[in-house]
Amino acid sequence: MRSPLPVRDGVGATRLHVPLTGPWPTVSAYMVERFFHLDSERLRERFDRGEIVAFDGSALTRDTALGAEEFVWYYREPPIELEIPFEHEILHQDDDLLVVDKPHFLPTTPAGKYVQNSALIRLRRELDNPDLAPIHRLDRHTAGLLMFSTRPQTRGAYQMLFQRRSIEKVYEAVSAKPAGWVNPFPTTVRLHIEKLRAQVCVEVDPARAPNSETLIELIDADDDVIHTLLHPHTGKMHQLRVHLASIGAGILHDNLYPILTDERPDDHDRPLQLLARELRFVDPLSGQPREFVTRRTLQYAPR
Repeated sequence: MRSPLPVRDGVGATRLHVPLTGPWPTVSAYMVERFFHLDSERLRERFDRGEIVAFDGSALTRDTALGAEEFVWYYREPPIELEIPFEHEILHQDDDLLVVDKPHFLPTTPAGKYVQNSALIRLRRELDNPDLAPIHRLDRHTAGLLMFSTRPQTRGAYQMLFQRRSIEKVYEAVSAKPAGWVNPFPTTVRLHIEKLRAQVCVEVDPARAPNSETLIELIDADDDVIHTLLHPHTGKMHQLRVHLASIGAGILHDNLYPILTDERPDDHDRPLQLLARELRFVDPLSGQPREFVTRRTLQYAPR
């Protein structure tokens, strides 16, 4: 269902499903109860300003009866954001594909307190392209290669690369060197990983058949850290972080694995030491091989 409102400042309008029947006399009454945590009069004033619209773009009033519209659209009021003082770098751009080098701390898409400070919104504004959409995602704390589709007509072809596992991804990580460390690499880690609702961390179930797999190789090591090359064959949430933690080599500055710690403000001097380093695939449109390599490095890697 296409939004009647255009993208504004890189951000699309939000669609809300409104019940056609219920105990609420008006659409505004339903929304006041639905968004009980917001100031009710301020929400009603948004109706008065014509900011809540129907599928045809016409404005609803605070007196619009429940049942008049099943869907409404509006712009979320942007939060006050802390600026993320790191910039992305565009590595490749053509009519169909955009590849960027994402810094640590920058989310791929708007989430929670980060909207304008997300790679997607920054790039939509920079390139004046509201059709830009991520083909895959990186965690906010992970740096490196990130691919975007520049137009809807060819987006599905690139998304299928990930769905069919037809794209080779390579990562780097730096981990604290465990006491009494004996080099186990190369090694392949296979685990059953499951994301449970309302939990920040994923769960590992040793009793179930593995659904995730990563080949891990050693790049270098010194007295304090080990530097590894990671070849994921699946793409489960937090897979690389969990796999390294499972062999006693949790990624440096990881606040989730192996131990979940209290959320703290970002420490820009201690980024998660995980980097999306390489992407290789056969372009589904041209049939030509493509290879992209990050220009970033992990600051805690052995020198």
